[in-house]
Amino acid sequence: MDWEVQKQRLDTLVASEKRSELRGALRMLNSVDIAQYLSTLDTEQMLKVFRILPTDMSSDVFSYMDDEQREKLISSIGDAEICRLVDDMFIDDAVDFLEELPNELVKRVLENVSPETRTVINRFLSYPENSAGSIMTIEMCLLPCTYTVSEAMKEIRRTGLDKETINTLYVVNEAGKLVGILALRRLITASDETLLSDIMDVSFVSVGTLEDQESVAETVRKYDLLAVPVIDKEGRPVGIITADDILDVMQQEATEDIEMMSALTPSEDAYMKTGILTLVKNRLPWLVIMLICSIFTGFIISHYEGLLTDTAIVGTIGIALTACIPMIMDTGGNCGQQSSTLVIRGLATGEIAPKDALKVLWKEARVAVLVAVVLSVVCFGIQFVIFQRELNVALTISCAMLCAVVLSKVIGGLLPLGAKALKLDPALTASPLITTIADTCSLLILFALATAVLL
Repeated sequence: MDWEVQKQRLDTLVASEKRSELRGALRMLNSVDIAQYLSTLDTEQMLKVFRILPTDMSSDVFSYMDDEQREKLISSIGDAEICRLVDDMFIDDAVDFLEELPNELVKRVLENVSPETRTVINRFLSYPENSAGSIMTIEMCLLPCTYTVSEAMKEIRRTGLDKETINTLYVVNEAGKLVGILALRRLITASDETLLSDIMDVSFVSVGTLEDQESVAETVRKYDLLAVPVIDKEGRPVGIITADDILDVMQQEATEDIEMMSALTPSEDAYMKTGILTLVKNRLPWLVIMLICSIFTGFIISHYEGLLTDTAIVGTIGIALTACIPMIMDTGGNCGQQSSTLVIRGLATGEIAPKDALKVLWKEARVAVLVAVVLSVVCFGIQFVIFQRELNVALTISCAMLCAVVLSKVIGGLLPLGAKALKLDPALTASPLITTIADTCSLLILFALATAVLL
């Protein structure tokens, strides 16, 4: 059914206060859709509709609500409802939710959950931000390696509904160390008397609790995992990170990289929920830095002022050089940005590493030469045929274009690798930093060639 039609029907039921019909209509919807509908209501209506939800759905819906709506809801409901909600949520969802709440609400929530849940949540909150430990969930299916298939199936039937996933089972030894993993498909197709130790996969992949979430996402992508176990220093499993959490990490990291590539300080909130002053604070420092960097461009032009304004040559050379400055600067900046974007992408996917600097240099140099030759020929045609510049002037400008393109592409390819080697985010080296460096180099090349050839 079309979303607008569904929303109109729900609005009608809410307005008429037909609670039983509204409850039935909500049962027909996915938890994500219910959370989306709640976001369209005011606080009073949202609270009424949320309390109509069946008990087995409310915690799922709550986990999909945005931070603002959840904060309003927590502020409006009673302590007993808070306790039930948080206790019914998967731990990773509860931790994510608490990390976004004001301190006074976090304190209230923790005071009203069970002691066991409070202990687990506090342990999760102690992990460093953006680490594997901070995004994992403890709802995993652990089975002793001494179990038979029959015993394992009984344990799964008993506890499986409370687990985040049972598609992959985790097998431990007597000391509690992770010794293997087992796909549910393999378990249910094995005979009842078979020991788990005989059918488990011992060549599994795991991550540590302190490993960075971006590295975890790369591990999951590389090995095509649906979930990855998180182990402590002793090799004991403490949780798992599932594919849905990895998708959130990838979205978060991609957003952060895009913001950094555009010279923005990464923001924790969505655009529409970020205040004006916060947006200004995130943008202004980088703009000031780039403004200061662009002063070097002005210094270069001032240094060669005579080449542009000397009355003896201004009629033939000065005007031509002045007119081609934007073309050479923009082309150099665009070429550098192309190279940096591809290298940053390669670094993000693990295809390229700092040790590959010479390979990247060799590849970008060859690409740069071919691209530069074509662009310089086009530039020469524009200057000589269309603008009818003198032959030596047209050749000088086209040679400056060739050198600027080659240098910009090489710099754009190597700068992200240098940042990675220094343990900085390669996205920091993208536009407009690359553009600023390329502009400066392009101007220097143009004026140096013009001085050497035309004067």
